[in-house]
Amino acid sequence: MSQSNPIPEVSVLGRLARNGYDFLKRVPELPAAYLHPWRRESRRRLAQLKDSHKGERCFIVGNGPSLKNTDLSLLKNEFAIGMNRVFLASEELGFTPSCLVCVNDLVVEQSVPEFNALQMPKFFSWRASKWLQMDDWMHFIYTTYTTPRFATDVRNRVWEGATVTNVCLQLAYHMGFQEVILIGVDHSFATKGKPNTTVQSEGDDPNHFSAAYFGKGFRWQLPDLETSEMGYRMARQAYEKAGRRVLDATIGGKLDIFEKVDYQRLFG
Repeated sequence: MSQSNPIPEVSVLGRLARNGYDFLKRVPELPAAYLHPWRRESRRRLAQLKDSHKGERCFIVGNGPSLKNTDLSLLKNEFAIGMNRVFLASEELGFTPSCLVCVNDLVVEQSVPEFNALQMPKFFSWRASKWLQMDDWMHFIYTTYTTPRFATDVRNRVWEGATVTNVCLQLAYHMGFQEVILIGVDHSFATKGKPNTTVQSEGDDPNHFSAAYFGKGFRWQLPDLETSEMGYRMARQAYEKAGRRVLDATIGGKLDIFEKVDYQRLFG
């Protein structure tokens, strides 16, 4: 397991200045993020989920092309956290996750009917309340882009870490999972460009398990792999400190933060 690229150290003064600036940027959204009825109900539901799966294992299912080469039927009796437009895998790969997580505004805005129709536990950023309705399955999480940190309790602010996978890792920790296994987290993209730049797909999607994932005309943001790796390292440290672990069973994945394991061997 790679130990390169440690989490950068920041001086106390620098940290205070940065956190103060970030806090001021968040002030306008703070009241509703804690006091809105939908958020109060979400926090109540999240409290019920705290350590609800203590000692168990779960799979975090990414949406990379490797998913097409992964036997998802093995997850039939496993708890699996899906992300973003994973609902496309139901028809294409015969896979439905145990729950779904999405924090990207562009993905939400362009998938409103599908997300509102989902009848499974679902976790969205509080920003998504502009498009999505509160229902029996919904949990709105207060996520932000600023002040890197790993949240062990997702009732309060959660740093997105440049990828929904990092939010999933924090949610899995909150739920008490002892062992978390990544699959489909390829950590590589055929489409290149400046991180976080918004682009529009011109044809079939080469970066995910489905050509229709970000199909022609879909707007999306180019990945920020460096920031996402910072979040992964924080996750690894948090899990290890608690005597838990994150494993990477992605077939052919490029991520080198977590211990690699063979997917098939996980099932005895």
